[in-house]
Amino acid sequence: MRDAYLEAVDSAIGLLSAQPVADQWGRPSCLADWSVGGLAAHLASQVSLTARVLASPAGRQQPIPLLEHYARAAWVRADVDDEVNVSIRASADAVSAAGPAKLLAQTRQARADVAVTLDEQPLDRVFVIPWQGWALTLHDYLVTRMMEIAVHSDDLAVSIGVEPPRLPDQVLDPVLTLLAGLAVQRHGQPAVLRAFARKERAPSSVAAF
Repeated sequence: MRDAYLEAVDSAIGLLSAQPVADQWGRPSCLADWSVGGLAAHLASQVSLTARVLASPAGRQQPIPLLEHYARAAWVRADVDDEVNVSIRASADAVSAAGPAKLLAQTRQARADVAVTLDEQPLDRVFVIPWQGWALTLHDYLVTRMMEIAVHSDDLAVSIGVEPPRLPDQVLDPVLTLLAGLAVQRHGQPAVLRAFARKERAPSSVAAF
């Protein structure tokens, strides 16, 4: 899992370093109310946030299951103009204001810091997620970051008109497992099963978010 997360990070850094990202920094992205620069900053935050979590003391709370994490998270069912999503965009815009070169340098440094700290942490160690207030194991936390990297790398690639990075199986498998679980949580088991297996009965969408 540690190696998978770092592979996902390296993939994100490769995309962030692409010249079209810098060239289109201030333009709208494919996501409503997000600029390319803001989206790039949000993608990069999946590294800096991990550095922040790893630097925090181990939590004493009981960790919650991964799907429960998303059931509790306010942003999952919030509209684009709800306060929680406006706050996420504002935070990303503030970081992106420093420009692409600084963001890339900060992300590479965060990756180096994380690589050192990650080796010292057991995957069952419990961390309180500072911006949520509840706890996850390190294993489950890394899955959440890999999902964010996979999804937002696709968003950023579409926004700048390039092919999204191809992720290795050790990254993609846990991401798809998580997204499938979230889709079942949102739409129900029959809808997701039919979407995967029966096109004649498939619903129009089983999107996880």
